[in-house]
Amino acid sequence: MDLLREHAPADHADLPGPASERMLADAEERMGVSLPQDLRAWLLQNNLDLPEDEVDDDVACCGYDGFPDEGSFFLGIRAMEKLYANHPLSGGDEWREEWIPFLSDQDAWTGKFIDATDGRVGRWFVGEPTITGEYASLAHYFDSVAEILTRIGAGDHPVCSVVDGRLVWS
Repeated sequence: MDLLREHAPADHADLPGPASERMLADAEERMGVSLPQDLRAWLLQNNLDLPEDEVDDDVACCGYDGFPDEGSFFLGIRAMEKLYANHPLSGGDEWREEWIPFLSDQDAWTGKFIDATDGRVGRWFVGEPTITGEYASLAHYFDSVAEILTRIGAGDHPVCSVVDGRLVWS
């Protein structure tokens, strides 16, 4: 988040504040799964749910688009809960209850999840095999995001630049 503040301060300024312990405990109770410590720490600093009046009920999930890449966004705790309860791969062998989505596109066709049993990060894409263990942890995933933001800030990213303090994807 420090890199986002440094390289895209206008985007960073639009982000809401942290989730509360109460919000996380309530979500855990409703989902019936404990949040991994890395995810809990992230949400206690950055709950990226949109304000209620900006939520679009016609999309599977919503959040602050354009970060960490074009077409996807990090989910706040309400959006995580909604997608967890209504994941398009639920009800079959392709999705497990211990997988908590934290990044998605608006249609929930693709995204990333953290495995509550071991903290590894995986990826789903509807119509393709789900990949588990793409990253060893949420911290490893965020290292890759930091690398991308550093490249963007240096003007060394092929499809993203910063204009007026905002990430602009071409």
